[in-house]
This record gives sequence, C-alpha cells and structure tokens, in this order.
Amino acid sequence: MTRSVGQSITAIGVDLGGTKVLTGIVDAEGVVRASQRQSSAVGDFDAAVDEIVETVSQCRAAAPDTAPAALGIGVAGQVERETGVVRFAPNLGWRDVPLGARLAERLGIPVFVTNDVRAATWGEWTHGAGSGTRDLVVLFIGTGIGGGVVVDGRLLEGATNAAGELGHQTLVAGGRKCRCGNPGCFEAYVGGWAIAERARDAVAADPVGGRLLAELAGPSDAVTAATVMVGAGREDALSVRLVDETVEYLGAALVGIVNAFNPQRLVLGGGVIDHNPWFVERVRPIVRQRALSAATRRLEIVRAKLAGNAGIVGAAAVALHGARPDG
Repeated sequence: MTRSVGQSITAIGVDLGGTKVLTGIVDAEGVVRASQRQSSAVGDFDAAVDEIVETVSQCRAAAPDTAPAALGIGVAGQVERETGVVRFAPNLGWRDVPLGARLAERLGIPVFVTNDVRAATWGEWTHGAGSGTRDLVVLFIGTGIGGGVVVDGRLLEGATNAAGELGHQTLVAGGRKCRCGNPGCFEAYVGGWAIAERARDAVAADPVGGRLLAELAGPSDAVTAATVMVGAGREDALSVRLVDETVEYLGAALVGIVNAFNPQRLVLGGGVIDHNPWFVERVRPIVRQRALSAATRRLEIVRAKLAGNAGIVGAAAVALHGARPDG
C-alpha cells in the first residue's frame, strides 16, 4: 500500500466482545484518530464480520487522511495465531471460525488476530502504564480476570498461545467453583461475577446482616459487585467484610504472580479496578509484606491508563508490529 507524503503510520484496532465491537484507527504513538462502537451479533459469525467491516468503513470516513497498514483484532476467546482462526469464543458462540482470513479478504489489508486481553496488555505495554519496561504483568479484573506477561521484552504466548490465563490459577484448593469448571480459581473469588455470587451467598446465610444489600439490590435480588461496593461505602458490616476478604484474595494471588514472574511493574486494570481504584492502594502493602523480598525490590504496582481504549490501542499495536518486515 502506498502512503502519501505527510500521512502518519496507522493501523486499525478492533476490540470484539460478547456484546460490542469497538473499532478505531490508531497511530504509531497510540493516539486514537477515529473510533466507532456498536453492539455485536452474538453467535452469527457472518453478521459480526459485516459489523466489523462497517465500523472500519465509518472510521476511515472519519479519518480520511489515514491509510491503515493492517488491522489487529482482539477476540474474547482462544485464537490460533498463525492462521487467525478463532478456535473457541464462548461469549460469541463461535468455534473454529476463520476470522483473520475473512476480514483480510473483505478489507484487503493484513489482519492479525489475538486474544482480547492479550491485545489490551499490548496496549498498556506499548502506550499505557507499562510503557518503558521489559518485565511486566498486566492484570485486568472485570467480570472475569485475565492478563498478560512480558518477560525481557517479549509477550509470553505459550506452547498453544494460551499464556496469560492468570485468573485460572488455583487460589483455594477445593474452593468455590469457577465458570471454567474447576474449583478454587482466582477468578472465582475476585472476578466481578464471583464477588456478586459470594455476596448473594452471604445474604442468604445471614438475612439480617444482609438487609442493606438486599434493599440496594431491589425486588430482583440482583446483588452485584457494584452493590457490595456501595454497601461498603455506607459502612455496612457485611459489605465491608466482603470487600476486606476480596482484598485478601487479590493480594494473595498477586503475591504468587509476583514471585513467579518477578515483574518490574504490575499493572492493574479492568472494571473492578476502574470503579474502585483504592484496591491498588490496599494490595500494595500485602504484596510488599508477603512476596519474596528479591521479587519486590524493583516492583511498582500501578493502575492501568488506557481504560476502555486499551483493546483497540493494543490490537493496533499488534497489527503494526506484525506488519513490520521483522515482525
């Protein structure tokens, strides 16, 4: 593709989740030049491809001075890197779909497919809170938990491109059942769905102590992680206890991660952290006190910076990296 004089190097980044597609044109400095968001067609692969192509067209129309070199897309699922095939994306209802090939055919540019959390890790590493470090762990705590690990300037991928499933390390042997099917996962205690589940169990076991949470939830009894945080802000005893326990679980998991990978920087993001940034302040002393001293000597624990744009910025960075001759 030829590029006119004065055009900056850009790529298209796509963040495809179970309910939305967010697309942006991003330059080499991580600046989003144009973006478009719309709901996604869960379960219908052809319709989802059409939606992605449409959002790309809208972004190009909004930034006509750009000529994107490639497209990167982060998908909430398991991806075969070499072929761009999405092997399994449970939230999308996909199995073995040729996403990379289909988009490349429709758009006429190289396409690089990766896991959505891996893409967000790239974003924070290249243009966010992890910028400038070669040893990094990025952990996103939202409804679920995922992350990415950078060691000596390389993002770990693993033998089958599945590295970074930090939410599924066993935290409590024989503990609460995780949505992955295994007992005791980190996610089963600290993920947004798990905080809500633990709260509902606590209210059922102690209706008197759980009165405020039940009132906040309303007639649907839909206690959520956000409900717990509101209750804790009102100094409700049960809510405070649940939050304190969540901090302990998070701290314990981070100690294991820090001891295992010895990062220079540990970046915490995702919805739970974005809405409750004080979690970062509370887990810092736990990690400092309990992790090996050699592993914490140069450690920084910080919040993610890119928030909702981490996925598209990271996916675009993956595309620009892959499109380079040495990529």
